[in-house]
Amino acid sequence: METREKILDVAMEQFTKYGVRNTTMDDIARLMGISKKTLYQEFRDKKALVRVAFELILEKDQKQMAFIQDSGTDVVDHLVKVSKMIRERLSEINPMAIFEVQKYFPEVWDLFEEHREKVIMTDLVNIIERGKQLGYFRDEIDPGIMARLRVNQISEALNPNNYPNKNYNLAEEQLQTMDHFLHGMFTEKGREAYKTQKAKHI
Repeated sequence: METREKILDVAMEQFTKYGVRNTTMDDIARLMGISKKTLYQEFRDKKALVRVAFELILEKDQKQMAFIQDSGTDVVDHLVKVSKMIRERLSEINPMAIFEVQKYFPEVWDLFEEHREKVIMTDLVNIIERGKQLGYFRDEIDPGIMARLRVNQISEALNPNNYPNKNYNLAEEQLQTMDHFLHGMFTEKGREAYKTQKAKHI
């Protein structure tokens, strides 16, 4: 089990930093200091390794979102913390790795889509509904529509056509789009609360 966990640590680091296709099983075995036979005893092929590695990444994000939700944070504080979490995750991942998973590992990409629909969408709808009740968001806002808009913003940021050069900063884009998204929904009360919380966390 310890060997398997170490393999996953190395694989996640290499996949997210250099991309999935650029990282070979030979690379991982070499970095681990183990034989390919040992590697294949733990994971039957690269496809299996990619799946488990990204399952763990998504599981970690889901637990972190649940922790934020369960900690009883204020609505605006919750949004700021989730936004920060997403930006930190994106800053750790080479955008090409996401594109490669989508194109070459469709079964793994299904996990991303399930996470987007069941975790991110659900969290956003719930928090926007709470924000309306507390007077942070305008009454006429439809939580489902706005949550979908935000999820689509995040998804579109992962489109490789949208990062024209190597200096493209996904994390900064998420900061800007989140800012724009929230200000489109805020009441004055919400805007002031956001300004305060943003100063604390960003």
